[in-house]
Amino acid sequence: MTIAPAASADLVDAITTGAAPPGFDLRIYVPLGPVPRDERPITVDQTNVSVVVGERVVVKWMRTPEPDARAPRLLAHLAAAGFTRMPPPHAALFRDGALVALVTGFLPEAEDGWDWCTNALLASLDGGPPADFAPDLGRLAADLHATLALLTNTTPALLTNTSSPALAEALAAVGDDADGVWLRDVAPRISADISALSGYVSPAPPIELHGDLHVGQVLRWRDGYAVTDFDGNPTVTPRPEPVARDLAQLRTSVLHVAEIANRRTAGRHREALLAWGREAADSLLTAYRAGLAAHGCAHLLDEKLLRPFEVEQECRELIYAARFLPRWRYAPMGVLRSWYG
Repeated sequence: MTIAPAASADLVDAITTGAAPPGFDLRIYVPLGPVPRDERPITVDQTNVSVVVGERVVVKWMRTPEPDARAPRLLAHLAAAGFTRMPPPHAALFRDGALVALVTGFLPEAEDGWDWCTNALLASLDGGPPADFAPDLGRLAADLHATLALLTNTTPALLTNTSSPALAEALAAVGDDADGVWLRDVAPRISADISALSGYVSPAPPIELHGDLHVGQVLRWRDGYAVTDFDGNPTVTPRPEPVARDLAQLRTSVLHVAEIANRRTAGRHREALLAWGREAADSLLTAYRAGLAAHGCAHLLDEKLLRPFEVEQECRELIYAARFLPRWRYAPMGVLRSWYG
């Protein structure tokens, strides 16, 4: 998607005046005062295109306008419920009912989670402080889910067998190279793990989730941590599901941090990094449990779902890599090899 020069600044100006651009519907959630018009792009890997305006707001342009977009609705609910551990939502721009752009607050000194998590882990390998941020991630996820749960019902969730489409598509995405040969060899084991709970009725209620909760969606900024990007997983259609779905993705993303660090250190610390990943994922879960309990929401988590969801998530990561970021394939393949090698 090509963004015209000054388009983001023009949109921010429209929010400050309350005048929608011709042909668009502008919905304002948190009003803005005057903002400087200077722009700069955010260059980290992402599905959509984001531009910082005046060092105060971020305009995220959808590569393809999204009908029935969930992000504005979820952000409005979270803000109304008092959840502040996110960039404040300012406005959303629609055309013919489809989301074109989302405008949120800019968080000073914010670092993308793939950067700050990986840098913390690499620093620990060089003798720096321990990379012990996983409990913080668990507590943040618990706060988020406890607030999102206020939006939805408590109907039990029936788990159908979704493994075959995910695994089959992952196999097709990988192809016939060495990764594909290995993946086909272990595919029966992967399928058995994903489909272990097929037809299982979970006592955990389905809720509106973040939908794509990984460390890259957690910013570390001047005043702490903030979760961002409520668009949902680009490889699946978002729907209410048990919180274990989000938690599974967050835990596997910690393992991906270990894979990134392993690649950057040319495999010299692989065993130590695998051990760190396992310990970090477990400490994240422990903190998450405690966080839910503190909110009186322990019933939201059904831990039986975690392993099937985590294995399925790695299949989704392979699909994502094939569709959007081919060089990412090594991370889910590294995790799968650590599980099934």
